[in-house]
Amino acid sequence: MTLEGGPTIAIRERYDEVVSDRWPGFVRPQRDELLSSWVHRLAFANGIAPRSFGRVLGFSGGMWSPSLDMNFQTDAVNILRAHTGVPLPRLSAMSLKGSPLKRLLLPLRDDGSRRGPTWLQFCPQCLAEDGQPNFRKHWRLAIKISCSKHRCGLRDRCPFCRNRIAAFNQAALVPQHYCARCGFDLRLSSKVPVSPSARLLDQCIFDICKLEAMTGSLDRSSLVRRLLHSPGICSLDPATPLVNLSASARIRCMGRLAAQPNDWLTDDDDIAVSHCDGPFCWWEVSLH
Repeated sequence: MTLEGGPTIAIRERYDEVVSDRWPGFVRPQRDELLSSWVHRLAFANGIAPRSFGRVLGFSGGMWSPSLDMNFQTDAVNILRAHTGVPLPRLSAMSLKGSPLKRLLLPLRDDGSRRGPTWLQFCPQCLAEDGQPNFRKHWRLAIKISCSKHRCGLRDRCPFCRNRIAAFNQAALVPQHYCARCGFDLRLSSKVPVSPSARLLDQCIFDICKLEAMTGSLDRSSLVRRLLHSPGICSLDPATPLVNLSASARIRCMGRLAAQPNDWLTDDDDIAVSHCDGPFCWWEVSLH
């Protein structure tokens, strides 16, 4: 076939071999990246805003990508696997389904209060340094209040409009690190100060939770229960569990806890026993 003034076009016998069901845009999952974060980046790479991309995966709206993180819906996952080539185990590793730390995850809800919890936190400097800005799995945990690399507190809201992170509801074709409500670039957020002692306690708690999760002892210890009730232990908000506090309130909570003896962290039945002294922490691990 010859087009007037153009080249001759012919369909070769092997033309069907170059046809693929793969989406044209592909992004590689990053270390510790949350599944929803990768899906938002995938949507952008293929020229589709996240709100519309949810319908591609069979979701009707709402917090569709955080729901995918938690429930790992089979139909949506199969679509992702078929059109990206990312194997099922890799996709599963980015999700939170079956996480032993599930009780410590920030809730997937929005009560409209700017003093309450939101579902996701972020470190502005991590986003600014990323070649491909992405949200980490551990930013979903209520026990995480700081970034050990940048020595600053995590944020859970856009500092400009004070709304939660809602890339799943983004109707414009912009990267996920821009606020879906006001368009503010989250990478430009100012640093949140956190005392060294609070950052140290934050990292110690995170490490011991990972340790107990890996050994399968987290369900048998009372650590999660005590962490959830830590606002009462430090007399911050006795009636409110840790997961129901905003990032700023949890930073205050960790600061108060760091200023008192840490015997509240353990009891005689726990697998891991902590001992903190000055700027260092040692964890004595018993497997009895």
